[in-house]
Amino acid sequence: MAKEKKISPQKAEEQKAYNDYVKEVTPMHSLPKNMAKAFVTGGLICVIGQAILQYCSSLGFDKDTAGSWCSLVLVLLSVIFTGFNLYPKLAVFGGAGALVPITGFANSVTAPCIEFKKEGQVFGIGCKIFTIAGPVILYGIFSSWALGLIYWGLKMFGVF
Repeated sequence: MAKEKKISPQKAEEQKAYNDYVKEVTPMHSLPKNMAKAFVTGGLICVIGQAILQYCSSLGFDKDTAGSWCSLVLVLLSVIFTGFNLYPKLAVFGGAGALVPITGFANSVTAPCIEFKKEGQVFGIGCKIFTIAGPVILYGIFSSWALGLIYWGLKMFGVF
């Protein structure tokens, strides 16, 4: 049998005080509340995108052109909101609802540019611009290549 270690009363009180402190400073999150906020935030971004699509369609643009303008305007708005430090506040409120759409990707590219602009054009902005978005781009391109290779191989063997 293993021997139990005896904890001194002072050590036990220190541990209890520490545990109480950790409970006090640890933020409590409500999953349903966070999910609702993410749903509303992402939904509002989508509603804005739909409004842009409808407006472009009313101007006579075809579906592809309207979609391109919608993406362009959403990215532009995200960059502007990031520049004025509004998008990070939206992301704190809406969580994944603000980070998943194209606006979140634009924010992830813009934020390092703003943060590292003091270091200059090359070593600041140029080197740090893809610190967050870089892995997304890298793995997105690699996954596309790998799936394309699998598709090509299956097509060569007559599966498709």
